[in-house]
Amino acid sequence: MALVKKGSRLITVDGITYRWRVRGRPTYAQALCENPLAVAVEQVDCKGRVLLVGMPQDHPSNWFGGPAVPVLPSAVAAIVRKALAEGWQPTQPGTAFHTTAPVGQ
Repeated sequence: MALVKKGSRLITVDGITYRWRVRGRPTYAQALCENPLAVAVEQVDCKGRVLLVGMPQDHPSNWFGGPAVPVLPSAVAAIVRKALAEGWQPTQPGTAFHTTAPVGQ
């Protein structure tokens, strides 16, 4: 599984470049604030595992007009470091690796 380049951003964490993206339109469950905002991350130029992260905020386009909290690059860097510590291997093939954002992000 690879991320769509359109709407994605690049970030370098500890010398390695990653691509990250927030889904532009919410899923039905995200629109109802039943599921949190999700961020997908992958290592650039590598067909390995994608990291899927559940964030502690609602999708900005939810149907209830909840406050939009931006996903900052510093939060993405902390997420990548946490996932690597949990065993995410972005260069190895396989299914998506799921985690949640660190506390305070």
